[in-house]
Amino acid sequence: MGIHWCSVIVSVLGFLVLESVLFVDGGLTSSFIRKVEKTIDMPLDSDVFREPPGYNAPQQVHITQGDHVGKAVIVSWVTMEEPGSTTVVYWSENNKKKFIAKGIVTTYIFYNYISGFIHHCNISDLEYDTKYYYEVGIGHTTRTFWFTTPPKVGPDVPYTFGLIGDLGQSFDSNATLTHYEMNPTQGKTVLFVGDISYADNYPDHDNTRWDSWGRFAERNTAYQPWIWTAGNHEIDFAPEIGETEPFKPYTHRYQVPFEASQSTSPFWYSIKRASAYIIVLSSYSAYGKYTPQYEWLEHELPKVNRSETPWLIVMTHSPLYNSYIYHYMEGESMRVLFEPWFVKYKVDVVFSGHVHAYERSERISNIEYDIVNGNYGHAIFDIKNKTHAYHSWHRNQDGYAVVADSMWFYNRYWYHHEQHASSK
Repeated sequence: MGIHWCSVIVSVLGFLVLESVLFVDGGLTSSFIRKVEKTIDMPLDSDVFREPPGYNAPQQVHITQGDHVGKAVIVSWVTMEEPGSTTVVYWSENNKKKFIAKGIVTTYIFYNYISGFIHHCNISDLEYDTKYYYEVGIGHTTRTFWFTTPPKVGPDVPYTFGLIGDLGQSFDSNATLTHYEMNPTQGKTVLFVGDISYADNYPDHDNTRWDSWGRFAERNTAYQPWIWTAGNHEIDFAPEIGETEPFKPYTHRYQVPFEASQSTSPFWYSIKRASAYIIVLSSYSAYGKYTPQYEWLEHELPKVNRSETPWLIVMTHSPLYNSYIYHYMEGESMRVLFEPWFVKYKVDVVFSGHVHAYERSERISNIEYDIVNGNYGHAIFDIKNKTHAYHSWHRNQDGYAVVADSMWFYNRYWYHHEQHASSK
């Protein structure tokens, strides 16, 4: 069994956490078990899917980090009638002087679907810890949104992440997003662990479901960055209808700053944010020895400076450990390959999705496990300083302020660092 690595497993709506932190008793989570029933789609005429009024109005607005250190933001949106302007006008709350950034526009065809005009614009050289307003749709119907940049990267910088996975566009999806938005502990950035629209669940991978999902989630994605991980429902591989380019809708719609971390693919990359170093991996791209993802990760992990970013987070879609019967052991090959590196470099936490349930483990590696059940919701990962972080699980069925499960994390790297220092 070889239990030589302390780690914790958690799963949010299918998100799983593998946490290598020392001297934390994983304990038992809530005994609550949700009813085993099929989730129900919201009707497409629901108000959450409504298109914004006005000619060529920007819709499906979403943002993500645009560089490696948090001083840039990628703004994305879709226009339906015509390409319109690729310009983003932006200004800080403290300085009303307006600036302009120019972006790009792209389209794609998927079987009998023709996309709208998908815009991406990278706003760079922003100030840390600053609220910015931005406008899109210049020249037709202008819409205004805002975001706040993270604090400057540093070891004792507190920061709060939201954790969501496998969202879709069902009534449960709406409950999850609402629950997250109403949580008294406000997340500042969402770590999204894959499976976005579930368009591939519909006949011919109905890509209008990508549009409806973008409109549904805009109420949050336009105002705080979502850090994207590709899930199995993003693959959209459908040779039976002539679609043989994996991830086509996803890559056209959701850009990430992969080149900033010397990655050659948008499916694996890294960013720094406050006191966290976040590594995103792809469960559905080749990761065996000598593959580009393997080679990148092998060179990436030694680069992490834990004196600057003490919290080392890994995101995957398929969990390395999973005691849920659904998708049981699908992440085993990645675990066998990468877990020794996670042990060596003292990864603090691995967040995953896929199983549509919540669970976490005690700190483990190379261990067997049993099959159980779980429940829907979201989580908060609240970094307090370089040594402590607080994880809380919030179940959809509970009130907004109710914490169904929680635990404190003590940073493994800094534990060893301080132990070494005190022994001198």
